[in-house]
Amino acid sequence: MTARHFADMQPILHQNIQALVDHRQQQEEHRGIQMRIAGAVSRFAGSMTFVYLHLAALVGWILANVGAIPGIPAWDPTFVILAMVASVEAIFLSTFVLINQNRMTEQSERRAELDLQISLLNEHETTRLIEMVAALTARLNVATPADEELPQLAENVDPRKVMTQIQEASRDRQKP
Repeated sequence: MTARHFADMQPILHQNIQALVDHRQQQEEHRGIQMRIAGAVSRFAGSMTFVYLHLAALVGWILANVGAIPGIPAWDPTFVILAMVASVEAIFLSTFVLINQNRMTEQSERRAELDLQISLLNEHETTRLIEMVAALTARLNVATPADEELPQLAENVDPRKVMTQIQEASRDRQKP
């Protein structure tokens, strides 16, 4: 790709990038407060700050309860309370992570559907271009090496047939 060609694409690239950014911001604004909280908790739980805070709390808890810190009486000498707190925290953190993963999966599925729609549109446009080029070559009486392939290339692909073939191939592959 030449620098000139890239420069010609700049407005289109900028427009597409801006459309994606605007769409992502719109989605973020329409998320409810509960989903925002779940996302924030998941992001924090996946940070090194979270690890360092937990490490400090764990070391402090253990030192205090084995009598290593003078003036602080042991409140959990068998560490049962620590185990319970850690278990409850793990339940909540895993729930927040699952909520966030579900949201990300939904976004991924929407992107995949968009990709499919764009691919189908592209296939349709390409088919029309092939038909136009074939008509032009026929009208100008120009022979091309791909004349035998043109009828096949000019046919629209039915996505349902493709999906059926993919499913059948997957089933055949799974059979022992």
